[in-house]
Amino acid sequence: MPNILYVCHGNICRSTMAEFVMRELVRRAGLADDFAIDSAATSREELGNDVHPGTRAKLAEVGIPCGHHASRQMGPADYQAFDYIVGMDQDNMDGIYRLLLGEKGYGFSWRPTSAAERAAADPEGKVSRLLDWAGVHRDVADPWYTGNFDATYDDVLLGCKAMLEALRQ
Repeated sequence: MPNILYVCHGNICRSTMAEFVMRELVRRAGLADDFAIDSAATSREELGNDVHPGTRAKLAEVGIPCGHHASRQMGPADYQAFDYIVGMDQDNMDGIYRLLLGEKGYGFSWRPTSAAERAAADPEGKVSRLLDWAGVHRDVADPWYTGNFDATYDDVLLGCKAMLEALRQ
């Protein structure tokens, strides 16, 4: 059973959208019992907060159920708990690596990681960026800054579909 953790800055917009989109994709594929899917933040800014209203509205618009959620910050224990840890943008990736290395901090903006730090944080190669699964090497659009939940949904759907296809092979 693949265990997937989607990660963004606050765990209220993009990572929750990816979590609920992937849950729906695996449900529609008849694979809901074969996957464990969760999401987390690199920062502590939104701890305990529910899904952003814009994310909730977009998911409702496309018919994807979105239940209650409480934002949490990821930590080193998540590395053992999950097979795939998937960030939404490069800053998230740096935050993921720093948290896996045991660094503490508020996580507003993480300093870039070196190749050696990334290798030490992720010896099993579990960490990836969502759109890389689709061969699109860019960040998922962040609606916190753009207000464009449609663009974020398009990015998330593209990445999640590609990831599911790859994991089914």
